[in-house]
Amino acid sequence: MNISYRKTLAYLILLVFLPTYIIFVVTIVSLLDRFNLWVELIIYIVLGIAWVFPFKLIFKGLAGKKKKN
Repeated sequence: MNISYRKTLAYLILLVFLPTYIIFVVTIVSLLDRFNLWVELIIYIVLGIAWVFPFKLIFKGLAGKKKKN
């Protein structure tokens, strides 16, 4: 996969998918009964980390050093 294609895809994920995912998660959690504060915190932490795993290969190596010619 070309690096410029991966960068474009990464920006698209960060600017479109991530806000949509956040709105979806907050809406779903708010529809459920109110949990204990610590349980809600754990839910938000787990779901906040979970979105990264499907996209790990896209983001891997994007922040690397540029090669000199």
